[in-house]
Amino acid sequence: MPGSKGTIGVNEVAHAAMRGAIASMAMTGMRVVTVSLGLVQQAPPQQIAGESRGPRRAAVEVVHWAFGAAAAAGYGTLPRSWRNRSWTGPIYGLLIWTGFEATAPLLGLPHAEEAGVKQRLAIAADHVLYGFVLDETRRTPQS
Repeated sequence: MPGSKGTIGVNEVAHAAMRGAIASMAMTGMRVVTVSLGLVQQAPPQQIAGESRGPRRAAVEVVHWAFGAAAAAGYGTLPRSWRNRSWTGPIYGLLIWTGFEATAPLLGLPHAEEAGVKQRLAIAADHVLYGFVLDETRRTPQS
């Protein structure tokens, strides 16, 4: 039986990837709010892809969701004993954010030099949301 006796099954990783896509969609919603409120100048996917409109803008979002799915597949490979802890998803999201913070200067993104504390905290918060959704959508509803 896949996933029994502590092993991780393909279905479990695929399910994690689906949760990651959904979590990335939630991040997109949060970024609409943070950009609209002026907390974030430009969301990271747009920083990487440049200003885009219409079909290209849609493609940038779909790539972001695919990246979120791929990152979540990695989460799905973590030992179940780790993933069963409520804080693991949000910490995983923060680790992804840390990766963005480390690679932004290498990619020459404006975020590397221009982002203030407020913007960094807003982007960290949407990565915590990603991890929370990633973790919580896996749980079985309790009666």
